[in-house]
Amino acid sequence: MTRKRLFYLGPEGTFTHQAAMDAAAQLAGGTSGGPTGFDLVALPDVPAIMEAVRSGRGWGVIAWENNVEGYVVPNLDALIDATDVAGLARVRVDVAFDAFTRRGDDPLAARDAAGPGPVAIPVSAHPHGLAQCKRFIADHRLTPTPASSNAAACRDLEPGGVALGPHICGELYGLDTLAPRVQDFEGAHTDFLVLGTRDDVRASNARARVHETDFETIITFIPLVTGPGVIANVLDILRDAGLNMTSFMSRPIKGDDGTYSFIDTLDAAPWEPRFRDVLATLATHGIWLKTLAVYPRRDRPAPPVDAWRLPRGGVHLDATRIDNDWKDTETTERELLW
Repeated sequence: MTRKRLFYLGPEGTFTHQAAMDAAAQLAGGTSGGPTGFDLVALPDVPAIMEAVRSGRGWGVIAWENNVEGYVVPNLDALIDATDVAGLARVRVDVAFDAFTRRGDDPLAARDAAGPGPVAIPVSAHPHGLAQCKRFIADHRLTPTPASSNAAACRDLEPGGVALGPHICGELYGLDTLAPRVQDFEGAHTDFLVLGTRDDVRASNARARVHETDFETIITFIPLVTGPGVIANVLDILRDAGLNMTSFMSRPIKGDDGTYSFIDTLDAAPWEPRFRDVLATLATHGIWLKTLAVYPRRDRPAPPVDAWRLPRGGVHLDATRIDNDWKDTETTERELLW
């Protein structure tokens, strides 16, 4: 019976732990040489996870992209620099916080029963967790107490206090749920990548291709010849091949001023002829290339433009009003810095 280790950023009860649990359920099956199950193993940091994967001791899970804060940049940089490590699956975890108390404890009721007078009830979480639950903390007149992590706050919760953390912390640490989903904003989530060696990625995708038809690929490239229009030419090659680009960003090459790597997420797989032709064309144009991840693509929501949360202070003119309002709108002139 083939089992594989799945390394994640500890301690138990973190959002990465939840992602590892979800990934284990998603990937287990044992078909065509795949693992039948996983043993989850916590490690202290992402470099340790990268090394465990590179050395063939198992697969790893790292946070990749958050729909509020964007890419997890240190993890992105680590994957660009990693040797023989790439992504083979993408897992999404809702970033939601439950409020927990010790089993049988009800500090809010105890405070109310005590009558008038100051009774401080501490609420603990990672500073980011406290920041994401300000409304709940204010409504219940709790006293914020920072912890090293949300999971550690739940694990170390003292009687009379409240802890904020992922849903799995309740069962994991034997806590009662005071209130579910107490974060200020709904809809936040983080995507995680499951990492393996490059041979693991090829084997995993070979199995997935039996029942999956749509794949997503993340590549990074560095133009070795720079000048006007170099990046535009690369994007033209992708467009002309009919490759849909869903994300594009740059990262500095550390220690070298003015040099950058570019990270591109595409709705395609490298074994498709059009994609292989693009990679060959880019290579002949003096572009350094590296595949960071290939995995089955999930359906992606596509809300109408009028539902987008556009930033404040920009210009958006209705097409029917452009002829009349474009040149005479003071707001347009101000926001475009004319």
